[in-house]
Amino acid sequence: MAMNVGTGSTHEDEAIVDINTTPLIDVMLVLLIMLIITIPLQTHSVAIDLPQGNPPPSTVQPQVVTIGINYDNTLSWNDTPIASEEDLQSRLDGAVHPMTGEQPEIHIRPDRLATYKTVAHVMADAQRLGVTKMGIVGLDQYVEGQ
Repeated sequence: MAMNVGTGSTHEDEAIVDINTTPLIDVMLVLLIMLIITIPLQTHSVAIDLPQGNPPPSTVQPQVVTIGINYDNTLSWNDTPIASEEDLQSRLDGAVHPMTGEQPEIHIRPDRLATYKTVAHVMADAQRLGVTKMGIVGLDQYVEGQ
C-alpha cells in the first residue's frame, strides 16, 4: 500500500494518485513463468540419410600445371620458360578449354623474391580467362626460421 506523507495540510478528501505496481509485476512474472513452462520443447527433426563410411578414392588423378615465377619475375610453364604475355595467355586459354573437357589444376609457385605485382597479374590473367582450379603452392619458403 502506498502512503502519502505530507506536511500536515492533508485533507481527508484528497485522493492518492500513486499506484502500487508491485502486485501487477508479481502477476506478470507468474504469468510469464506459466507461459514458459507450458510451451512445448521444439523437438522437430528432419530425417536425412547420410552416407556411411568414407567415399572411395578417385581413380583419376587430376592434371596439374605449374606456373613458376622466378626471382627476376620471369615465368615458366611446367619448367618451360614463357617468352611473352601472349604466350602465357594462349597456354592458359588452352588449359581452360582443353579437348578432353577436364580443366587442369593451375598451381602458381612464386619465388620468395618475386614481386607481388607479377603474381597478382598472373592470377588476374588466369581468372579473366576462366580458370576455376587455381592455387598458390610452395608457401613453406615463407615460414620463419628456414
